[in-house]
Amino acid sequence: MAIVTVNSMTKDVIYGATGIEEVMQNVRTILSTRKGSVPLDRNFGIATEFLDNPLPQARAEISTDVFDQLQKYEPRAQLKEIVFDSDPINGKITPKVKVEVIDVAQ
Repeated sequence: MAIVTVNSMTKDVIYGATGIEEVMQNVRTILSTRKGSVPLDRNFGIATEFLDNPLPQARAEISTDVFDQLQKYEPRAQLKEIVFDSDPINGKITPKVKVEVIDVAQ
């Protein structure tokens, strides 16, 4: 088991990634994908319709969505903590998650 922090900032895709790197890459993909944008799985990703809500409400809804998405699409990453990088001037909030990676070959 390992605890890692992942955010939605895009990185190069590592084809054939395994172990912790594969899980981190999958979590990053979930966080950076807008729900409804994947043609064959419209439920994949993080919803964006609540981003115009007050910041505390948007954070709560994003947190719930991140938890649900990780449980469904990457159960090897158990959510431990979500913190948000906020840019109120530009109206941006970026979730950063701390997950415990389980059941992977090191």
